[in-house]
Amino acid sequence: MALNISDPELTTVYEDVRDDKTETNWAFFDFADGKPDRLRVAGSGSGGLAEFVKQLKPQVAGWGYVRINMSNDKYSQRIKFVLVPWCGDSVNIMRKARLGIQISDVKNIIRSFHIEVPASHVHDVDENEIMTRLRRAGGANYDRQSSNY
Repeated sequence: MALNISDPELTTVYEDVRDDKTETNWAFFDFADGKPDRLRVAGSGSGGLAEFVKQLKPQVAGWGYVRINMSNDKYSQRIKFVLVPWCGDSVNIMRKARLGIQISDVKNIIRSFHIEVPASHVHDVDENEIMTRLRRAGGANYDRQSSNY
């Protein structure tokens, strides 16, 4: 069953996270109440990864999108985006099975990201680990002397 992604708010919130002129740096998309085939915006905010993680509940499945400011030094600031497919421990088995198929529909909304971090526990969304993965995905590492990866 295809996921209904027709709500214009989905694209609006996605673009808001991508926009450097706004404070919004994360969004979470899950399923509308009583509509297991309809994607909705469950939340967004400007509190970074720490605030985003508070949205992740064991009984919820959805997708997060997070903007992270990365820098190797005070002169190089880069914005990176992370897609977080979330499936809490208490999500029923049929919902879990559909998530793998529905992610292709979600990626029609969330089109641009640097890494994907699948998670089912909040400790899977560790900021240090995500930063390491982003640095690895970024290619050249000009601060190799001070890096552990």
